[in-house]
Amino acid sequence: MQSLNIFGRSDVLRSHKPSKRLLQRAICSENAEYIYRKKELREIDRRVRYLAKRMDHFKVVEHLPEQRDTVFFGAWVTLVDEEDNEIEYRIVGADEINPKLGYISVDAPLSKKLLKRQLGEEIEHNTPDGRTLWYEILAIRYE
Repeated sequence: MQSLNIFGRSDVLRSHKPSKRLLQRAICSENAEYIYRKKELREIDRRVRYLAKRMDHFKVVEHLPEQRDTVFFGAWVTLVDEEDNEIEYRIVGADEINPKLGYISVDAPLSKKLLKRQLGEEIEHNTPDGRTLWYEILAIRYE
């Protein structure tokens, strides 16, 4: 949140320093770039307000679960499909999702099927396009 507030806003403001060309146009509010930058600032402010409200409800998990062979929030789960392809996901909060890093929301359908499952169990997952996939839980780890 701090980086959004400090870096995001300052980058937008810095990039909006009026040039001679803009000053010659006389009315900056009619300039498309000006309007775009104002919208960008509103989005940053909206995100900062949202995160500030959410901070009151955050709960820091400071200990590892006793049952390390069971999937809980924060777990790294390695799955293997029917074709022996391995994929690894980490179950995180809605504000932390990042598909590139393998972070999936605790509210995602796949996460809901994984929670409270144990090492070696198989799950059936229906994709949005109607396919049914089978996975086996190959590994569970906590960091």
